[in-house]
Amino acid sequence: MKNLKYLVLGVLFGLILTKSEVVSWWRIQEMFRFQSFHMYGVIGSAILVGLISIQLIKRNRLKTINGEEIKIADKQYTHGTWIGGILFGLGWAITGACPGPMFAQLGSGVAGAAVMLLAALAGTWTYSALREKLPH
Repeated sequence: MKNLKYLVLGVLFGLILTKSEVVSWWRIQEMFRFQSFHMYGVIGSAILVGLISIQLIKRNRLKTINGEEIKIADKQYTHGTWIGGILFGLGWAITGACPGPMFAQLGSGVAGAAVMLLAALAGTWTYSALREKLPH
């Protein structure tokens, strides 16, 4: 019962992703082929909301539900950032899913999403095994 709110939020998030068509393989392919503004508009809106939210959190020194101050650490750029970004983008373009939509696709019955989930888990495991040898 304690975690029911997270289940409800997850279901709502999945519904929003599905209804806005951002989990559609065709919409994702349109984006990577520069054929439609739909996904760029959604992603751009998310970036704008994220920027505003982070600024509000920092300026107002907002606290968590437990009363702890929210601290957002600065991130340092490394070559691993662009290498990982290219790998992520290639996987996204080929499969038509990134982590959030992958679960929504799975929940809406897209059979290929199970294969993508297994591939994502294999990639995560591989990264954890090679982490010390990769540029950070």
